[in-house]
Amino acid sequence: MAWQPQQEPLGQLSGCLKDSLSGHNKTAQKQAEIMLAQAKSSPDINNYLTYLFSSSQVPPGLSYTPEEYHAVRSAAAVMLKNNIRTGYKSIPPESLALVRQSVPLALQDKNQSIRSYAGNVITEIVNRGGILGWPELLPELLALVGNDTGVVSPEAQEGAMSALGKVCEDNKKMLDKDYQGQRPLAYIIPKLISFTANEKPRIRSLALASINVFIPQKPQALLVSLDDLLNRLFQLANDTSSDVRRQVCRAFVQIVEIRPDKILPHISGLVDYMITQQRKIEDEELACDAAEFWLTVGEHSELWKSLGPYLNKIIPVLLESMVYSEEDIAMLEGGGDDADEEDRAEDIKPKFAKNKSARTLANGEEVDENGQNGGSYVKLSGMEEDDDDLDEGEIEEFDDDDDGNPEDRWNLRKCSAAALDVFATDFRGPVFETILPYLMTNLKHPEWPYREAAVLALGAVAEGCIDVVTPHLPDLVPYLISLLNDPEPLVRQITCWTLGRYSAWGASLSTPALRAQFFEPMMEGILTKMLDSNKRVQEAGASAFAHLEEKAGTTITPYCEPIIRQFVRCFEKYKDRNMFILYDCVQTLAENVGHGLAQPQLIELLMPALIHRWHKVSDQSRELFPLLECLSYVANALAESFAPFAQPVFTRCITIIRQNLEEYVAAVNNPILDTPDKDFLVTSLDLLSAIIQALDGKQSAALVSGSQPRLFELLQFCMEDPENDVRQSSYALLGDCAKYVFPQLAPFLATLLPTLIQQLDLDSIIDEQIETGFSVVNNACWSAGEISIQHGKSMAPYVEQLLHRFLEILGNPEVPKSVLENAAIALGRLGLENSGIMAPHLASFSEPFLKSINTVEFTSEKATAFKGFCLIVVSNPQAMEKDLGRLCTAIARYKMEEAFKTPLTADLQQLFQHTLDLYKSLIPEFSPYIGSLISAADLNNLRTVYNL
Repeated sequence: MAWQPQQEPLGQLSGCLKDSLSGHNKTAQKQAEIMLAQAKSSPDINNYLTYLFSSSQVPPGLSYTPEEYHAVRSAAAVMLKNNIRTGYKSIPPESLALVRQSVPLALQDKNQSIRSYAGNVITEIVNRGGILGWPELLPELLALVGNDTGVVSPEAQEGAMSALGKVCEDNKKMLDKDYQGQRPLAYIIPKLISFTANEKPRIRSLALASINVFIPQKPQALLVSLDDLLNRLFQLANDTSSDVRRQVCRAFVQIVEIRPDKILPHISGLVDYMITQQRKIEDEELACDAAEFWLTVGEHSELWKSLGPYLNKIIPVLLESMVYSEEDIAMLEGGGDDADEEDRAEDIKPKFAKNKSARTLANGEEVDENGQNGGSYVKLSGMEEDDDDLDEGEIEEFDDDDDGNPEDRWNLRKCSAAALDVFATDFRGPVFETILPYLMTNLKHPEWPYREAAVLALGAVAEGCIDVVTPHLPDLVPYLISLLNDPEPLVRQITCWTLGRYSAWGASLSTPALRAQFFEPMMEGILTKMLDSNKRVQEAGASAFAHLEEKAGTTITPYCEPIIRQFVRCFEKYKDRNMFILYDCVQTLAENVGHGLAQPQLIELLMPALIHRWHKVSDQSRELFPLLECLSYVANALAESFAPFAQPVFTRCITIIRQNLEEYVAAVNNPILDTPDKDFLVTSLDLLSAIIQALDGKQSAALVSGSQPRLFELLQFCMEDPENDVRQSSYALLGDCAKYVFPQLAPFLATLLPTLIQQLDLDSIIDEQIETGFSVVNNACWSAGEISIQHGKSMAPYVEQLLHRFLEILGNPEVPKSVLENAAIALGRLGLENSGIMAPHLASFSEPFLKSINTVEFTSEKATAFKGFCLIVVSNPQAMEKDLGRLCTAIARYKMEEAFKTPLTADLQQLFQHTLDLYKSLIPEFSPYIGSLISAADLNNLRTVYNL
């Protein structure tokens, strides 16, 4: 007999679901949440949730208004989806069968949000159970959308198409896998293309959106249908639905990336089409999608030149799109002198400029794509809220301001400015010549929106057109400085940003007189705006000043005192939101000035302001993240001068880590509790690293020894944390401790090293987090190498396992270059005291080691690795037969840099000599023999340096 609900539990559950959304009665809401958490353990819970969600009418025995019952169904759908996500494998097969049977019925519901919820639940089942776990789903959805029976309602068609779109979006790779000789996409793509001819605009739009999901993946099923898709796009280009045209624009943008050759023959028509769509300013999202076309083509090496003949048509559209619309102006009005007003909680969104935990010691590269605030058009990727618990149609607390404020979102204005920037980089002079008449007309325009847009345009071309703009800068920069006092805050704001963009020119002026004439007034003007009467101008000023610090580098050192005095005033005046960017200013100054900051008068100015804020900010405040990060840079800059401040800061970091770990364990054991924010862990670990590096060995050792609870007991938990960012910082700290406080670390290595070895397993990296996963492995390799140097022969029990892991890494073609380099360095360092254990395995790792170490800069890291490797070679010279030429080439090209010599590597050249002498003794006529394996230049180097 089919499952049927019992009346009493059905009534209790539906009541709890309703109360869980009761925002006006917090007590009832909390009690409902507790009861729902307890109900999860019931074996029938998902049956009841499915029954409530899929029943369009109020079940017998329940009494709800239509609005109340809709809330019950919505809450049931959300809970069902979350249960599937977190406990799919524990759901009984008969319950899953009921869900699969019932939920698709909700796709036909009259209520659009219920149809959307059904799509969310269906997608979650596919995510967890795979395509083969529900093999009839895709044919059913496709049949519903296509109305194969001829009796499907419009609502069911739309609901099925929406669900299909979600399945596609969440399972791009899964749908392109081979299942017994068939790929689902080979069937889905042609169907989606056919659905773009549906009479309902919503289905046409959703079908195109689903296709757009796959284009970047370049699946074969799409490539073979690309001509059919292009034909459909051209037919839909003038569709009556703006939603459809929006997806058409997005499709063309995506195709640019994968098959530019398909776009090139149509470039003239596409230019006219995109211009037409971009001018439809009544639909800004459509206009913005059209503007993305210029951005994408401009960044594409094979296509950007094709836009050259059309610059005089495109750039005027970009310029007119950069003027604030009347709607934007209306939204931004009233921001005048607001510096003394307290920030609203929703305005405070910290953005972090840098991630300093990733070790790139092998190649010295550090990636910093720091998008500046304050009027910048930079599209912030990766900073969006990533909340997997909310999908389309789900109930959430909505913040209108985030999407409403044109300064806080990616929009047509910013996209157009970014496109102009790209064009300036591509075409240089011709772009500036095209905008020059516009600048002449509008920079002094009586209406501020045109004045503001002209300043934005001038800033946008700053980097690409610098050569042709430079002759005009002696006139433009003083005028821009005068605009810092414009009565309109938005003009002052964009002027800060534009001056920041030209700060590299000011900082590079060749004479003190020129710097005094231009750079110093520029710097002073921006610095002054950090205390503007308008908070957004303050933010723009601070952001621009951070940019100026970066461009000026050490040349800004003589100005540190007035700069820090202004920073201190800002600490006294700023409200919470701008405090975040102020920390960025301080840390950028510390990063660029370095030890120049460690002057007594500067320390006396800066540190009291930071320590005052340190005491004011609670352990639960999100402001703690940028404050901890800022202190990390300051500690590095002050070095031993940071000692008077180190102890309380170190102790608080330990406390924060302990609290966060305890809260996490509590949340795991009690689902009602919120999971703590792991950024508290990350920034605390990073600051501990900075302090340990900054102080002398005795001071650092005393702090580590005196920590309660003990640092390395906490670090063990952090190294096993589920979050990649936490583990990444943990291994950075582990390596620093190996370098600076090894005696304190050594007693804990028996516990920590097995965890480290496990982290080196590439199979532990999740596909969806591959980039951050490799960053963790990178730091784990680096810390393993640092431990090997210090631990010496005591590493012996771990050599075989580590060698196995390093070989897996070095032999994997998907591993990034920096990780390969750090793995090679760690492998070489392991041989410093354990060459005898490693020598029998030399033939298996000599080639990948030499290939990877070859790309490493000549540093002390490379020297220690090479020394360890040569010690292994000397222990088993016969194993190098196939790689002897590669080894001799590496020795011939090795640069003995004095700056990188350490007591450990001082004898490296003698070791190279000994290695070559060994082979001379083993191989008759060694010089001619090796000459046949290496280049003449390398052979000559060996003869000159090593008497070969």
